[in-house]
Amino acid sequence: MDTFIFILEIIGTIAFASSGAMIAVEKKMDIFGVNILGATTAVGGGIMRDVILGVTPPTAFAKPVYILFAILTSTLLFAIVYTTPDILHSKIKNKIYDKIMLWCDTVGLGIFTVLGIQTASRLVTEDNPFFFIFIGVLTGVGGGVLRDIMAGETPYILVREIYASASIAGGIVYVVCRSSVGEASGMLLGLGVTVVIRALATHFHWNLLRIR
Repeated sequence: MDTFIFILEIIGTIAFASSGAMIAVEKKMDIFGVNILGATTAVGGGIMRDVILGVTPPTAFAKPVYILFAILTSTLLFAIVYTTPDILHSKIKNKIYDKIMLWCDTVGLGIFTVLGIQTASRLVTEDNPFFFIFIGVLTGVGGGVLRDIMAGETPYILVREIYASASIAGGIVYVVCRSSVGEASGMLLGLGVTVVIRALATHFHWNLLRIR
């Protein structure tokens, strides 16, 4: 189980670091800024989770392997764009780049939502589904909110297609199913529901009601 969770953590870290780093590149930040935004996106939600749960120091600092993966990912992406700057204006960018970034953000959201719930349920002995789901959503969207604020953008979760709602739905599925299908299967179900809802919302342009 520990190996399974670690693999999910690394995949989520790389996915979120990629989205943060590429936004920094588009904002024409230097290599330091790219690494900071990539790392913040990758571990920001987890740090928020740990602060609320009273985990000191937060896991990102106690086990710097996650920040290391985020920095390596961000540096690699920076190097690719730095050596081939035309890639940002090519047809490849228009056709493929946006889809890759969407899937990185979506996969990261799903993974960190279920990991946040798993961590909260492990550290809090009292069964509190509302709190667990809250922590899961915070872990999933927290890094992205910090990324958008640092990049000078309106936080993604407030203006784009269904995002945090997908995290909530996946969290509910995980909390409801984990006792009947097992921890690992419950995590995969919750992750899958989050990813599917988010992907469908993007494809069909589903949005919550808003004032126009």
